[in-house]
Amino acid sequence: MARTSKYVQQTKALSFTTDMWKAGLYLRLSKEDGDKEEGDKSESNSISNQRFIIEDYLLENSEIHLEDIYTDDGYTGTNFNRPNFIRLIEDIRIGRINCVIVKDLSRFGRNYVEAGQYLEVFFPVMQIRFISVVDNIDSYLYPSSMNNISVPFKNVMNEEYCRDISNKIKSTFSLKRENGEFIGSFALYGYKKDPQNKNKLLIDDEAAETVKMIFKLFLQGQPIFGISTKLNELGIPNPSKHKKAKGMKYKSPRYKTSDGFWTTSTVRYILKNRMYIGDMVQGRREKISHKIAKIRNVKEENWIIKENTHEAIIDKVTFFNIQEMLKRDTRISSIKKELGLFAGFLRCPDCGRAMARKAPAKKLKLNYAYFACTTYLRMKKSACTKHCIRSDILEKAVFTVVTKYIDLAIEMDEFIARINEMPIRNIATLSLQNALAVKEKEKANIERILLDLYPDWKNDLINKEQYIALKAKHESELERINGVLCELKKTQEREKEGIDGSNEFLQNFIKLKNIDKLTREILIALIDRIFIHEGGGIEIKFKFQDAFERAADYIETNNELLNHTVDFIQQMNAFGEKVKGAL
Repeated sequence: MARTSKYVQQTKALSFTTDMWKAGLYLRLSKEDGDKEEGDKSESNSISNQRFIIEDYLLENSEIHLEDIYTDDGYTGTNFNRPNFIRLIEDIRIGRINCVIVKDLSRFGRNYVEAGQYLEVFFPVMQIRFISVVDNIDSYLYPSSMNNISVPFKNVMNEEYCRDISNKIKSTFSLKRENGEFIGSFALYGYKKDPQNKNKLLIDDEAAETVKMIFKLFLQGQPIFGISTKLNELGIPNPSKHKKAKGMKYKSPRYKTSDGFWTTSTVRYILKNRMYIGDMVQGRREKISHKIAKIRNVKEENWIIKENTHEAIIDKVTFFNIQEMLKRDTRISSIKKELGLFAGFLRCPDCGRAMARKAPAKKLKLNYAYFACTTYLRMKKSACTKHCIRSDILEKAVFTVVTKYIDLAIEMDEFIARINEMPIRNIATLSLQNALAVKEKEKANIERILLDLYPDWKNDLINKEQYIALKAKHESELERINGVLCELKKTQEREKEGIDGSNEFLQNFIKLKNIDKLTREILIALIDRIFIHEGGGIEIKFKFQDAFERAADYIETNNELLNHTVDFIQQMNAFGEKVKGAL
């Protein structure tokens, strides 16, 4: 039994006589091909030209009756998912259209495979007359024109043209991204496009205040869903609604479902977006290919990032502190519905798990809770020990240590300032330079001796045993001098760099010198982890440890040099007094 086409099963094919051609004019123009200005709602000249050419053709072919015009203005030809093309196909299925006319094959489509399916399979099965005016193709009057090799060849060339245009656009966009130019259709919430330069971002003051509020609330311990709830309670429009209120033709896929309300995903996106510190971050998503409209995410390491391209809304220290907090386990209190002071900071030093907060029985009416190892409380008691500590004791202890570090930072800053301002430091620097010069001279002398040893041996000035012994001795001395020189040069580099208010340890601790209580914002700024040992011992791992060591080393080095210099000056003064006495 012969197979029946699936198209015939869906719709009964109709037979037409030559005076019954009901034509559908198909017109298409992609954004890349268009000649319209941005925002112009009028029909493009290219679409008009297509219509004029086809209408002139119809005047010369009276047997073809114009049934309808199908226009896809602004749609790519790389796929056939176009609203009016789909409507044309539906009209063909119901028998309303039996003739399709286009200006040329490129207007029909630029996808070689799909275009071939319609021209070589679907249209013949449905007994559709296909006419391409400029290409002189007519499947009814000139059947051979459809079977000519030029048809698939033209379709291939049309697809290749689209591929070439796509590659050129990608190359242009990539160059702009590398140069730090903004190429998005809409600016990130908190910013707006510069009216004088659409590739530059300016701060949108109204939205920027909301962004600052989001970061501040998170620093204060508000959970993300709590922040979104507060924004909705305050009646602040979400990014989609804000853009629409500003007259932008912005359309978000989630706009209808969100109804203009803030969601946790929107708040989290803002908290994680590096654009707010003034860095241009682009290339996060890409089209799968020029034929497929679907977008896929790009791995973070392949994003294109250009630093300091626009004014920052959030400072870098705050932003990166928050990125660390977002990675931590910050569970919310079931009672207070907010993040606890130490949420995400406490760890068991033995098993490495987070510490769990355990509230006392309500009848005890205590104003504190306990922290204990999660492994011990909820998993297996034999796997770890309790590591228990009261919350009030922990808070008091951490506050005490933090204030001591702040006082230490203030003292170090004052001492460094005195070192940097003292004229005597120049004498210490000169002494260091003299020491380097002496050691460089010693090194040169030993290297010269080593060079002379071999010729002296060969000229019988020394014997082999003497050569070996002297060579070993001087090489050992050279190694020692190189070690001394290395240390002196490191000291000299530290002297050149100096230490000032830009030191991260000094900068971050000194600005908190007037604190009177411990807050979550302080913990985020200064502390990396807090370990609770068995028996209630507390170990605090502060941030900026490297910066602290640099500052301490700078003080120690300069203090020693200055002490040596002072001693030297005192000795010289005493010697001068002796000389005067002798005279």
